[in-house]
Amino acid sequence: MIHSVFIINRSGGLIYNKNYTQQVAQLSSNEALIFAGTFHGIHALASRISPALKGGASSDLGIQTIDTKGFRLHCFQTPTGIKFIAVADLMHASLVDVLRKAYQLYCDYALKNPFYNLEMPIRSDMFDTMFTQLVHGI
Repeated sequence: MIHSVFIINRSGGLIYNKNYTQQVAQLSSNEALIFAGTFHGIHALASRISPALKGGASSDLGIQTIDTKGFRLHCFQTPTGIKFIAVADLMHASLVDVLRKAYQLYCDYALKNPFYNLEMPIRSDMFDTMFTQLVHGI
């Protein structure tokens, strides 16, 4: 079960977040922004210190999962640097396929919207609806 989702732009700004269960604490707007900026920085540092594939053979050397006692955080970074983060139960080994589908929804319902400005928060009812269907369809 996915508890919450965050989408972070390539500059580290939070452009979307939503809780899908009542089992997680609701972060204030300020806490969510701090989470996004902190995760972005840690992801960038992890990419730089990774000894794997120096020379750019891999598009994502940063953090892909973080395991805790109570949940697993999954991260999928797109080729353009947008990060899709899901907080889920420990039973989910990988949510890469789900987060790739979320990226497709982002492309279809945010990027193709002529009123959407890059790097700005996503304000699309259709995106919300389709994303919720994706999360509950797991």
